[in-house]
Amino acid sequence: MSCPFSKESLDKLKQFIDVCAANPDLLSLPDLNFFKEFIESFGGKVPPPATKMSAETPAEAPPEVASEAESEPESELEIDNEGCVEADTIDEKQKMGDQNKEVSEEDSDKSDEKRGEAIGQFSEGNFDKAIELYTEAIELNPSSALLFAKRGQAYLKLTKPNACIQDCSKALELNPDSAAAYKFRGRAFRLLGEWEKAAKDLRQACNIDFDEQTDEWLKEVTPNAKKIEQHKIKLERKKLEKEEKEKLERARKAREAHAKASTAAQNEPKPDQKPEDSTKYEDFYSFLRNPDIMAAFADPVVAAAFEDVSTNPGNFYKYKNNPKVMALITKLSEKLAASGAGSGNIPGFPAGFPGPGGMPGGGAAPPPTFQPPDDDNLD
Repeated sequence: MSCPFSKESLDKLKQFIDVCAANPDLLSLPDLNFFKEFIESFGGKVPPPATKMSAETPAEAPPEVASEAESEPESELEIDNEGCVEADTIDEKQKMGDQNKEVSEEDSDKSDEKRGEAIGQFSEGNFDKAIELYTEAIELNPSSALLFAKRGQAYLKLTKPNACIQDCSKALELNPDSAAAYKFRGRAFRLLGEWEKAAKDLRQACNIDFDEQTDEWLKEVTPNAKKIEQHKIKLERKKLEKEEKEKLERARKAREAHAKASTAAQNEPKPDQKPEDSTKYEDFYSFLRNPDIMAAFADPVVAAAFEDVSTNPGNFYKYKNNPKVMALITKLSEKLAASGAGSGNIPGFPAGFPGPGGMPGGGAAPPPTFQPPDDDNLD
């Protein structure tokens, strides 16, 4: 069984139900009593209204189409940004080492010594000194992802999240499986309020090398990250619904325009449409192409007479006793009358030219007093 309602009607019904779900007091309005009874008939319960409702104080009804002036989407999203900090300016002088350097064994050993000193300074809380020592170690061995991740950790301690992100991103270029780089970069994103990015990095860090601190940080950012994710899904759904409505509206307008164009085309006369009597006249002109008729018009006397009468139909009477002219006129008039065209006037000649019976205007006339000429007279 197919649904008897259109998609537009179902969309309106869904909007109505969403509004009622958000504000059940609406169902206590007298105008909506029928819907309340419908719910209760299926065993449902409608909660009593929190405030007294009446028909004189109707609640706001949802518009048929959501207005662009509705509350901004961001206002619907409540995010707890406690603990976020202002973004730091990235230090362009932050040394990243010479990536083309060929690291010797001696350089690697010296770099390890500097890293050990940096760890000592870091444990004592001397984060600036630790950064300085990590930088020296990086210059000796710029291909070490761990050195960049550890210096990023020191920047994190100094609340410089952008500097930390830059170092950890470099570490992940060198080693995409660096759990430390994901961990510290995720924490830096959290300080900047980049909740989705923070959750993604911290989740990846736990997948590579789980530790309790990373898991604790992940749990901290997950609620906000989920809110943002769900909000984006909602916005995307609304966007798709809007696009679908616009698509249907364009299709409707196109159909209306096509229908109007079709109606106009049907009402317009066709370019090759012939007059109502054209077929009849074509039959008559086909008769004129008869060899006998053409031979008769070849007679100078007959041709001159027809030219004279075409100029002035009244001159017809000059030729009523001319057997050649009258015989031809009689044949033409009879053929015209048989074709049913108009009153019998011969096409191409002024109105009033002899019609059926051989008299002007198509009136009946007595039989001629002469005998029709034989074929020799027509030649």
